Amino acid sequence: MNVKVVFQDNQEISFPQGTSASEAVKAWGKKSLGDIVAVAMNKIPVDLSYPIKEDSKLDLINASSVEGLAILRHSISHIMAQAVQDIFAGAKVSIGPSIEDGFYYDFEYKEPFTTDDFPKIEKRMQEIIVADNIFVREDLPRADALKLFEDRDESYKVELINDLPADITEVSIYKQGSYIDLCRGPHIPSTGRVKAFKLLSVAGAYWRGDEKNKMLQRIYGTGFASENDLREYLNLLEEAKKRDHRRLGRELDLFQINDEAGPGMVIFHPKGMMLRHLIEDWEKKEHLKRGYDMVMGPQILKVDLWKKSGHFDHYRENMYFTEVDEQLYGIKPMNCLSHMLIYKSTIRSYRDLPLRYFELGTVHRHEKTGVLHGLMRVRQFTQDDAHILCTPEQLNSEIRAIADFVDYAMGIFGFEYEVELSTRPEKSIGSDDDWKLATSALENALKDNNISYEVNVGDGAFYGPKIDFKLKDALKRKWQCATIQCDFTLPERFDLNYIGPDGEKHRPVMLHRVILGAIERFMGVLIEHYAGAFPVWLSPTQCVLLTVTDKHIPYAQTVHDKLIESGIRSERCFENEKLGYKIRQAQMQKIPFMLVIGDREMEAGAVAPRTRDGRNMGSLSVDEFIALLHEMCVKKQ
Repeated sequence: MNVKVVFQDNQEISFPQGTSASEAVKAWGKKSLGDIVAVAMNKIPVDLSYPIKEDSKLDLINASSVEGLAILRHSISHIMAQAVQDIFAGAKVSIGPSIEDGFYYDFEYKEPFTTDDFPKIEKRMQEIIVADNIFVREDLPRADALKLFEDRDESYKVELINDLPADITEVSIYKQGSYIDLCRGPHIPSTGRVKAFKLLSVAGAYWRGDEKNKMLQRIYGTGFASENDLREYLNLLEEAKKRDHRRLGRELDLFQINDEAGPGMVIFHPKGMMLRHLIEDWEKKEHLKRGYDMVMGPQILKVDLWKKSGHFDHYRENMYFTEVDEQLYGIKPMNCLSHMLIYKSTIRSYRDLPLRYFELGTVHRHEKTGVLHGLMRVRQFTQDDAHILCTPEQLNSEIRAIADFVDYAMGIFGFEYEVELSTRPEKSIGSDDDWKLATSALENALKDNNISYEVNVGDGAFYGPKIDFKLKDALKRKWQCATIQCDFTLPERFDLNYIGPDGEKHRPVMLHRVILGAIERFMGVLIEHYAGAFPVWLSPTQCVLLTVTDKHIPYAQTVHDKLIESGIRSERCFENEKLGYKIRQAQMQKIPFMLVIGDREMEAGAVAPRTRDGRNMGSLSVDEFIALLHEMCVKKQ
């Protein structure tokens, strides 16, 4: 019996049933598979050895593609697991997936792994690669697979099999040489296809992410289709270390996170608070321009409200609670509830809509200690939160306006971005019809604005689908930033309505949205994007006056006063130090302009600006310098 295979150029060829995907691809014209690591059979990735059993559409998966890299890296994680078990007798494996920039595998072992172990692990991995062992898939009856891993004393694999749904009667395993692992696949054809890899770090990780479970050891690594790609990535990692916002936060005196204050709690120093103020001030002005009303809600609300909204059932593990007068209150993790109460405080007409409530609202979320990371992941943060209540007919124009706002903001702060549409998650509230309407509204608005996007299945909020904007920094890393969430459910739960043209009550639609997201997180991304050398309009200190000797201090003070009066953020460096030392210190602080004050400047009533990259601008009058800075900032502020 033959099966028909349609290739990506729409050529159709018949093959005997059971022909492997690799044989079909070679017959199609690919004499050498080159860097093809797998195929998508009817859009489902499978091994090249997979037998074709029915009429199929085949697409090649290249090692350097996103899908191909994930398969390659997952295969390398199996090679690493084999190497670790070969070297460290008694080490047990748990899970080892590919991740965005590499892979990891979690192990249980009696002694702690360190980076000093990496050379010998990598050496053994290289031996396995040179052996060019074939990745062989076997589908086993569930009971047989269970016995296999029980006999091998792999308790984590046994637990995974036991936790599978009862209707799954068969599981797949993969072998390479003597190594066997429980795995869905697919994998690259053989270990010899690995060209470039590197182990990166080791960390602790609770089994299944539950802090009640055993702490395992997680080894991270990465892999690429070529040595050049690996070298480029490792160079970016080195650059990322230099840009680490936690290090720059200390060096530039921006903020601290102190264990005495508590994990995930940020203390902003004067310069960090100035940076935050500049961001928030810009946001307030831009929101007012776009017809938003500023509002503010309390930090705690009665638990009954959180139950009514669904947060208590769906978000309780991330919330903090407190008791007042024997009444339980929830410390807000989100700002939406107060905004709905504002809407409900009076009768609304269709003529009042849309209403756009904006709040720079501070929220608290119970993040696990292991995921806290500088400004990027904290327990207290402020969101540039807004909720738009509108008629269904206004939904498209409001979503499009938010997308335009995001685009404008990203341009102002110097970011490119990508867009994802996230659909209904497994754990959610609301009717199927409302979810379909909400998802269609978001998708249609993206299409109307000619915005390209990817679909992220099942990653929406529990109350509605969302559009996520992922900004890309100077190192091409992606960060979650703006989001637009379409919600038919909460207006229903809080019985929000408006009087329509027909005199009857109608239900408004609610849009949850942020532009920059969490201010703390956005600041962390900004610090790393600019490596602390902020644009002039965002720099906490825009210039510093450097005196050559003490006799120049009185004149320098008058210049400083004039700069401050004109709205320029100026600092003084009048210490009795050599000028070269002062310049180096200012450069290390990444201050945009250094104004040298010596005899010539004092006599001419001028300043001699020097940029942080070392360029001398010659002599300028104080007014000329002020005009220059104002011109550099006017479009932003």
